[in-house]
Amino acid sequence: MTETTVGIGPGAQTLPGEPGSTDMVLNIGPQHPSTHGVLRLKLVLDGERITSAEPVIGYMHRGAEKLFEARDYRQIIMLANRHDWLSAFANELGVVLAVERMLGMEVPERAVWLRTLLAELNRVLNHLMFLGSYPLELGGITPIFHSFNGREELQHVLEEASGGRMHYMFNRVGGLKEDLPAGWLGRVRRAVGVVRGQLPVFEDLVLGNEIFRGRTAGVGVLSRAHVHAYGVSGPIARASGVDFDLRRDEPYLAYGELRDVLKVSVREEGDCLARFECLLEQTANALDLADACLDRLAELPAGPVNQRLPKVLKAPEGETYAWTENPLGLNGYYLVSRGEKTPWRLKLRSASFNNIQALTELLPGTLVADMVAILGSMFFVVGDIDK
Repeated sequence: MTETTVGIGPGAQTLPGEPGSTDMVLNIGPQHPSTHGVLRLKLVLDGERITSAEPVIGYMHRGAEKLFEARDYRQIIMLANRHDWLSAFANELGVVLAVERMLGMEVPERAVWLRTLLAELNRVLNHLMFLGSYPLELGGITPIFHSFNGREELQHVLEEASGGRMHYMFNRVGGLKEDLPAGWLGRVRRAVGVVRGQLPVFEDLVLGNEIFRGRTAGVGVLSRAHVHAYGVSGPIARASGVDFDLRRDEPYLAYGELRDVLKVSVREEGDCLARFECLLEQTANALDLADACLDRLAELPAGPVNQRLPKVLKAPEGETYAWTENPLGLNGYYLVSRGEKTPWRLKLRSASFNNIQALTELLPGTLVADMVAILGSMFFVVGDIDK
């Protein structure tokens, strides 16, 4: 007897992932409102549930690490401050700390405290962007207006000091570009007070919103084991119970003298809500650290903010690794010198690159509707991934 199959209905589906199943591959990005820029997510769906996720990166790759090898130690600061465009000052800092360590150079005390102040102001600028944009991705538009008001207050004083709104180019090997304008510290203190007064808005308007909590509590739980496996750092890691902050655990700049002010925010839940809470608490503490730096600077006598450098700056032969607690996590520079005016090798370890890889563990098993909430809570910048 001969049998002829003329069609197969939906009842004959095989298991998800097997040949003949109805799994669908969905591309989110590389240009999509949910991807924060040119990031592509390749999702495999079984109905409304994600079965696998693959972040596809490289669309913004500009070869910065290779360009470092063809620029002198002054020029690479410009390249370095652009990969995380929300944390330009912090990016510059890692480079100059690495070169200064190779040179065995001591930076003037006034420059150390000013760098610490500017790093914390830059941290607040970075965090305010995510504190405002994350609720926006979940349907709440009001918080972003408050966050941009705060950002403008801080950007005014940073622009006054450096001349730039985003890419400050204010760090130099041996200190800072120049001293600050008269009365600047007082204007910073006023701006810090304005931003601190706006933080309760995020407590009440966002964390007090039952819809926001419903979309984030228990969603996108990142385990401590996966934090260690993928090298996740910053507020995302601390939201999963990994109590590590380089400013406290391996102090640099003036953080060793700010131990009493520095408070590391840690949660155990590891979900989207915990990550937002850690970010908000870290913002408040950064403002406290800025005030402490302002108090210390008011006590310091007038003095230089940089060292005199030779016309051609050459780092001695050798290698070093300098890392900092950037707003988004650990940022490291591995510098290898052959005694020339350009690095022989300068490798960048950026926070976003490691953090975003954890999506391969976070997204499978979740609903497509929760994908946006999880992705937004990872607090990354695409340029920081692609470098």
